[in-house]
Amino acid sequence: MTIQKLLDNNQAWAKKVAQEQPELFATLSKQQAPKYLWIGCSDSRVPANEIVDMLPGELFVHRNVANLVKHVDFNCQSVIQFAVDVLKVEHIIVCGHYGCGGVKVAMENTNAGISDYWLRSVKDIALRHRVELQDLPNQEARLSRMCEINVTEQVANLAHSKIVQTAWQKNQPLEIHGWIYGIHDGVIKNLHVSHKGLSDLDDIYQVEI
Repeated sequence: MTIQKLLDNNQAWAKKVAQEQPELFATLSKQQAPKYLWIGCSDSRVPANEIVDMLPGELFVHRNVANLVKHVDFNCQSVIQFAVDVLKVEHIIVCGHYGCGGVKVAMENTNAGISDYWLRSVKDIALRHRVELQDLPNQEARLSRMCEINVTEQVANLAHSKIVQTAWQKNQPLEIHGWIYGIHDGVIKNLHVSHKGLSDLDDIYQVEI
C-alpha cells in the first residue's frame, strides 16, 4: 500500500462520515469533551476507538510500547494532567493486550536496543513476580499472566500520581481501571483493579498536596 493510498482512504472516510453524521466534524471543530482517557500500547493491532466502538472526540488517547505509566515520563504525565485538569475526564483506562511484544522482550534476554531502557521497569515487575510466573506451565501462559500483571502495576502507578490524587482531594469524579485486550478474539477483559479515591491506596503512597 502506497502513502497516496492512505490519503485516498482518508478522503473516502471523511466523505462517508460527513454523509452519515453531517454534524460530527462541525461539532468536533469547536471542542472536545471526552469522558475517558485511554492509556494503551502502541501495537497497531489495538486501535483504541475501534475496539470500544467510539467515535472521534469520545476518547482521549495516549499510547506507548507496553502501555507504561512512568512517573518520569513527562509525555505520559502531561497527557494525564491535560485529561484530568483541563478535559475533566471521569475515567482513565490502562489497557494492555495479550501477546504484547514489549512485555515479551522484557521477559527475555533479547537485545532490543534503546527499547531496553524503556522496558527496564517491566523486567523489574517480572522479577518481583518471578515465583508466580515460574509456577505456570509454559512460556505462553507466563507471557499472558505477565501482560495482566503489567496492567495492574501501571494502574497502581497512575493512582500514586500527584495529578490523580489532587483530583481526588478536590472530590473530582475520577476512576481508574485496568483492562486487557485479546487480539485473538477482540474481547476486552476487566481485571477488576479499579481505584476510585484515596481510600483505595496504602498510606505510604498518599501525598499531601
